[in-house]
Amino acid sequence: MKIRSGSGDDRVRAPNLDAVCARVLVAEDDEKQAEVLRLYLESEGHTVVLAPDGRAALDEARRDRPDLLVLDVMMPKVDGLDVCRILRGESDVAVLMLTARATEDDLLLGLDLGADDYLTKPYSPRELMARVRTLLRRTAARSEPPDTALRAGALRLDPVRHEVSIDGRPVETTPGEFQLLETLIRQPGRVFTRRQLLELTRGDDRFVSTRIIDVHVLNLRKKLEPDPQNPVYLRTVFGVGYKLTADDDA
Repeated sequence: MKIRSGSGDDRVRAPNLDAVCARVLVAEDDEKQAEVLRLYLESEGHTVVLAPDGRAALDEARRDRPDLLVLDVMMPKVDGLDVCRILRGESDVAVLMLTARATEDDLLLGLDLGADDYLTKPYSPRELMARVRTLLRRTAARSEPPDTALRAGALRLDPVRHEVSIDGRPVETTPGEFQLLETLIRQPGRVFTRRQLLELTRGDDRFVSTRIIDVHVLNLRKKLEPDPQNPVYLRTVFGVGYKLTADDDA
């Protein structure tokens, strides 16, 4: 159950600046092997915590919520398979299992319990680090929030983050202005009457004048339009209401 000794190419290298740096928990009861793993992981810029047994690995994973767990299967107190099964029910931490068992049944059991990857001993440090980089890139991409922004030309509105920008420049809006702009940008080109916009942004509030829509539009033009007197985005449709038009469709 040892790391395979390699050639000169397996020596610890300078940090890989393109790698995803992460918090890595190494659960390995062999102190020497654990230190070797720590050395290689830290050489790539990762923060490493060592756990000498399965119980300590569970406690540390719950406390620190690592990005990656490098998990030896054969450990005292709680074995690696049980650690993987328990943690998989609690979190989506990436798990790379290390084992001397190389049979297909053993590999499938670990994967069925929720491991993301499996590496059999002995292994080379280069192969280990390649697996780590692949796993971290995969989980980093998975954790990136989806782009929820709505766009019309250079105008961008993100309803989740409640952000507005024009040509990349942040624009501060009031809640009423934001609601109005969101309503318009969701259906660019559609003409809304003032009453429709009022109902969509304020609900069935009969005590509010439709003039508030004109005020919001006027203020938004000052914030968004290159020339508020000749608007590109918030266009007036005379006798009807307003519409939002992308600048390249104006």
